Order: sequence, then C-alpha cells, then structure tokens
Amino acid sequence: MASKEMTPDVTPISRRQSLRYGAAGLAGWLGQIPWRAFAQETWPTRPVRLIVSSSPGGGTDLYARMLAQALGDVLKQQFVVENRPGASGNIGAAAVAKSPPDGYTFLVSANTSLTINSSLYKNLTYDAERDFVPIIRAFAPLVLVVHPSTKARNLAELIELGKREPGKTSFGSAGTGSTTYLGVRMLEEKTGARFLHVPYKGVGPAYQDLLAGQLNFLFPDVASALSLIKAGKIIPIASEQRTPLLPGLPTLAEAGMPDVSTNSSFSLVAPTGTPVAVIDRMHREAHAITKSAGFAAKLESQGLVGEIESLTGLAASMKKERDAYAAFIKRNSIVPSD
Repeated sequence: MASKEMTPDVTPISRRQSLRYGAAGLAGWLGQIPWRAFAQETWPTRPVRLIVSSSPGGGTDLYARMLAQALGDVLKQQFVVENRPGASGNIGAAAVAKSPPDGYTFLVSANTSLTINSSLYKNLTYDAERDFVPIIRAFAPLVLVVHPSTKARNLAELIELGKREPGKTSFGSAGTGSTTYLGVRMLEEKTGARFLHVPYKGVGPAYQDLLAGQLNFLFPDVASALSLIKAGKIIPIASEQRTPLLPGLPTLAEAGMPDVSTNSSFSLVAPTGTPVAVIDRMHREAHAITKSAGFAAKLESQGLVGEIESLTGLAASMKKERDAYAAFIKRNSIVPSD
C-alpha cells in the first residue's frame, strides 16, 4: 500500500476497515479524533521514541536498536531508544499504554509483558490485548544447554534424570514469569520428570552458576549461549526451533517433544488509538526492513528470526499465545517469584 499523508478530516470507518482491525482498530480510528492537529502533519516530523521494557544490552534492547537505526534511515527521522526496565517488563509496558497515541511513542518488549504477565500478575495497570496494537516481532530461539558434568547428552537422557531422581537435577531461570522457566515446566508436565528450580534476577547470574557447575542445565536463547557453546563450556542438547547458528541440533519436536510450545520473542507495538495511517506505515516499513537481505543477516548473526505477518495475523498469533500461556499457568498454579 502506498504511503499517504493524513488529511485534517477524520475519515469515517468502513465495514471493511472495521473487520480488518477489529476492536483495537476501531479504538484507533476513534482515537484520531482528539489528535486532529496531528492529522495535519506528515508523520514523522519529530523524533520517535521506542521504549524498551528491559535493561540495555539484552536481546530486546538489541532488537530495538537495530529497528531504530533501520527505521530512522528509511523514514529520515530519529528513532530514540529509551530503556524502562523493571517488574518483568511491566514498567515499560505500562508507560507506553498510558502515553498519548500520537504516533511518537512505541513499545519494544519481550513476550513476557505482552503474552505472559497478564496471567501471572493480578494488579497490572495495563491490558496487553486491549492497550496495544502489534506491528512486528522477531523470535529468539531457545536452546537447552547442560553443564559438561551433567549425565545427559540429549533430551531423552535429561528427561530420564528428572524421572529417576526427581528434584535433584537443577536448572536456573530468570524467574517464574520467564520463558527460561516456563519451557522447563512444560517439559515436566508432558513427561512427568521433576527438576529443581533455582530462580535468578536475570539469566546472567544463572549462567555464572551453570558455568561453575552449580546448575545442571538452562533453557536460554541461542544468542546468549552461542559463545559458551563454541568454547565447549556448555553442551546444547535441543533447541526450540531450528537455527543456522547450531546446524544439526535437533528441535524439541524432533527429540520427541512435539507438544512443548514456548518461545522468546521481541515485539514492536503501538498504544491503541495510534492513527491507523501511522500503524500501517510502521508495519509496511518494518516488514520491508525485515525482508531485506542485510537486516535479515544482522538478525541471524544475533540468533534472531524475523516474522513476516499481517497486522491481523500477528494480533491473532499473539492472542493464541496469550491464551495458551494463561491455560498452562492456571493448570500448574504458577505464581511469580518477584
């Protein structure tokens, strides 16, 4: 769809547009009314903020900075990354949910605050499904890694350890709201194995104990584990999905666990009410960037896989993921550790 400048008048929403965007899209069209002054501008006319709901240096931050650079080059405007970490991503997400939907503030967040936290925390000040419009996301494949002293060199052997000696084989995580934890709990639910959970304030400290042999295994993202794998300090036994960074490593499904579905992803979302023309353009430009050979290579070098989906398709995928996590968390009576 060609880029177009918004006009001062609010165009009436059609049935086709209503079906396309659903309830969130309708709110977006209605949300244009208070922003008539914005509608007279050609977006963007000033710097755009990408608020990151985690600390600098992590996968979410890296993805945001890559997007900011690429979007800035294409749209000829500065995209500024602003980190708002804390409370498992809830602080940054709440800040964007409450920000003016004027097209100058977006959120880049891991799926914890967009598809998981709503089932863990009872007093969130935002609703991920109601308050955000998803635009694009990238996946960070997860990989099961063991310390060399652990008597398991494949998934079947690890599961057998968890069955033969329940509660003795230890794993670390970034907390009970993290995919590093939920993925292992899914393995337990499917197999009957039981492992000893050791929560940390982030995956970094968990790596330290894994390398020291105080933990048996970890389920982090490929990018953070790759250098340690290549150095022979930890051993990969299965990945959540195929990755060219670890060719030949079987996926969980290929290793006999087809029903374990967890992922780590980073999404760019807009506050609901952001003008539809802005969301359309951000979606179009972000997808073009993701499909470009240069950007795809950068993603791959960092262990990321860009997703190409329509606005409605992405929203539906995230809702499906949110519902699946909600059912799993309720079924297993999981509560946050922080």
